[in-house]
Parts: sequence; C-alpha cells; structure tokens
Amino acid sequence: MNDAQVIDRLHATVLSRRGADPESSYTAKLFAQGRAKIAAKLGEEAAETVIAGASETPERLASESADLLYHLVVLWAERGVAPAAVWTELARREGVSGLDEKAARGKI
Repeated sequence: MNDAQVIDRLHATVLSRRGADPESSYTAKLFAQGRAKIAAKLGEEAAETVIAGASETPERLASESADLLYHLVVLWAERGVAPAAVWTELARREGVSGLDEKAARGKI
C-alpha cells in the first residue's frame, strides 16, 4: 500500500458521507454548512499546522497535518476534484524546478 492510497480511501469515505445526517457525521455536517465553511475550516487547520511546524513537537505537527489533509480532501470532494487529478498535477511537476514551474504559471 502506498500513501496516496490512504488519501484515495479517505476521499471515498468523505464522498460516502455527502448527504448523510449532519447530526451523525462531522463530514456530513461540513457538507451541509457549505463550501465557504469548508474552505474556512481548511484555512484554520492550515494556520494550526503552520504554528505546529514553527514551534511544537513533530508529533503535534503530524497530528495537525492529518487534520489539514482531511479538510483538504473534504474541499476536493465539495469541488469535484478527485485525488487522481492532484496526483497527475504533482507528477507533471516532478523534475521541474519550482522557480521554472511557478514562472510558467504566470502571476496569480
């Protein structure tokens, strides 16, 4: 098993929670609250991950990273992005200088 399979399975589980009772599933509750809430929660988890990375233990960083990845997968599901699309994009960037890749995208 590779690590990408863990995310693929998580994505499948997240998709299965769409439309479930928000009272019985945190994931269903996020979907019920809508895209903006999901995105805001992802931002909150990103900030917590940054703080853990800067000043907390490696174990805390791993824990916050797992929370961040979970909420990212929920946002992918909300937007209809399959993990395979992300893996394809990462593979496309493999072996390309980060500076060159960023320049090729243009300004955001």
